[in-house]
Order: sequence, then structure tokens, then C-alpha cells
Amino acid sequence: MADCPRGHDPGEAGLADGYCGVCGSRLTGVPGAGGASPPPPSSPSASAAPAAAGSPGGCAACGAPVSGRFCEDCGHDQAAAARRAVAVEWRATVEADRAHYDEMIAQGGPDAARVLFPPYCPRRDVPLTGTEVRIGRLSRSRALAPEIDLSGPPEDPGVSHLHAVLLSGPGDTWTLVDPGSANGTIVNGRPVEANRPVPVDDGARIHLGAWTLITLRRGRSA
Repeated sequence: MADCPRGHDPGEAGLADGYCGVCGSRLTGVPGAGGASPPPPSSPSASAAPAAAGSPGGCAACGAPVSGRFCEDCGHDQAAAARRAVAVEWRATVEADRAHYDEMIAQGGPDAARVLFPPYCPRRDVPLTGTEVRIGRLSRSRALAPEIDLSGPPEDPGVSHLHAVLLSGPGDTWTLVDPGSANGTIVNGRPVEANRPVPVDDGARIHLGAWTLITLRRGRSA
């Protein structure tokens, strides 16, 4: 009985020429006159040698030839592999904004005269990972360690310990929620209502405290 060494059904055409019609492997148990070997396949696509893993026409996992979404040898989902090839990466850029500071000081307040703009505030990037990214200041007494920690130095005195939260959504989207911070949050120039989710996208500018600006960035990596 003729069998494909890879376990495929060789089909009638494969039985006729001695090579599997699925992967091109030479069938075993094919009778031949005087032990003669059947002729080699005429089509390059019928070659028995597997393609390199991830190459065009080759399984991304095992390298076996594939013609559809799932590899017939190992069952690997080629479409899923293609989706994972490009990943979405979000990050938050934190910096001091002098224009925001000037506007806040102009509004007055009991502590306005004591709040000074920092002479040096290093710009830094914080990756957005997981489903929840808290924005605020470290508080050991409350066991609160926000993912975007604005404790400084320099420390923005207008930022609450839990000032706002970024929540991930379907399709690589994010929303911002201010749970009721003392001084409020501004997204793209508009004040945010407490406990009401606000969609934020690539380039969104989030102002909070006396001078803090957080800009969301969306990028891709292979």
C-alpha cells in the first residue's frame, strides 16, 4: 500500500506518479517494475524538501510546505503568526510644561505663590502595559505605587496620590478616568469630569498638577 511518510492522503495523482500530491514526498510501498523508482516530480512545488520556517510557502513553526491557513504537519495557525509579527506599543512621555504652569498660577489659589516651576525636569518615557496604568504619586502608607509615578524629583505638588487611571480597551485603545483628584485633569485642552471615562488616542495631551504634561504615543515594533 502506498503511503506518504508525512501522513498525508497522496490523492489519485500522487498514487499515479509515486509522489504525495500534498507535500511532494516520495511515497513508500509504491510498486515499480524491476524496482525502478518512479520519476521525480516535474513541478518545483512538489519538492520533498521542506521550506525554511517563516519563508514564503513554508510553515512559520516547522518549515513544512503549506497551502492554507493551518499547517497540515504541525497544525500551526499561519494567520495568527502574521498578526503577531507587528505589535502595537504604547508609551507615555512625561515632562514639565511651562505654558500649563503659567496658566495655573494665573488662576491664583492659596499656594500659588509657593509653587515654583522646576528649573530642571528630565523628560522620560513610561511604557503602557497591562490593563490598568495608574497616574499619581507614591504613597507607602496607602501601599500605592502608581505605574506612572510623579513623585519626582522634582515633585509636582498639584498631583494627587491617585490622580488618574488609564484603562486599556479592545483594539489597542485607551480611556482615561479621573477618580476625583483634588486639582482635576485636562485632556486635549478640556477638563475631565470625575469618574467619566474619556477616550485618549495617539498624541493625546494630558495635563495635571501645576506643570505636568503626559503625552501618549503609539508605535509599532516587529
